[in-house]
Amino acid sequence: MARSVGRIFSGFRCFGSLPFGNPPLKTQCSSVLFRTTSERTLVHALPKIFARKPRDFSLPNSSWGKEMMQLYNHYNRLSKETAEGQEDHGERWTRLPSYNRTLKYATGGVYLSKIIQSKARLFTRNIRDPGTSFEYVIFFRQDKLKCACIFQAGHLLEGAPGHVHGGAIATMIDTVTGTHASLLSAPVMTANLNVNYRSPIPLGSTVLIESILDKEDGRKIYISCRVTSTDGSKLHTEATALFLSISVSHLLKR
Repeated sequence: MARSVGRIFSGFRCFGSLPFGNPPLKTQCSSVLFRTTSERTLVHALPKIFARKPRDFSLPNSSWGKEMMQLYNHYNRLSKETAEGQEDHGERWTRLPSYNRTLKYATGGVYLSKIIQSKARLFTRNIRDPGTSFEYVIFFRQDKLKCACIFQAGHLLEGAPGHVHGGAIATMIDTVTGTHASLLSAPVMTANLNVNYRSPIPLGSTVLIESILDKEDGRKIYISCRVTSTDGSKLHTEATALFLSISVSHLLKR
């Protein structure tokens, strides 16, 4: 039995890398022999399992309001304009996909998420009903100096009557700045988050969350962030964040 399992996982390596491993191995699948019908059935099924695409929560849905769609289309245009031949000085914007588990960014992540803490969900993506909580999409600039997030707050995020809870705002700031830091040096963890609230955000409204890289100092990444109205005329919140680049082994420690 052990030898059979070993042969199956030798073949398994042909279908992609795991999230925290080495780059994909160039294994010759033809050199692996599967002696039983059950082994062959499982291995033939693996490509289909690993080809399944998770739901991308960063794509428009029916709950997105006019302002959110306008900003989404604006950043999409900035992405396409550079791609269509304009000179790129690192200012091209790219949309980041967003899943309900970080594991799903890995090859075979949909399958892995079903066998590793299968009930776990990303905090900002744990409610499937569109428009009820965190509706957001993040774009990053090609030079990785800036990120921009379009955020629409649902009715389940209420703090003061009719307004977004301060903890939900801090969560989104941590999400955007943490994503930004991860683009520079993944994996990272938040070491410090300093938030100053300037004006409340009405429930159901759309805001723009912009992060800027201040500096990198060894393992330390310093990022500043502003939450404004979509036209930039009103400042809702500003923050500074410090992230530490960590090793994968540290992340997996229990």
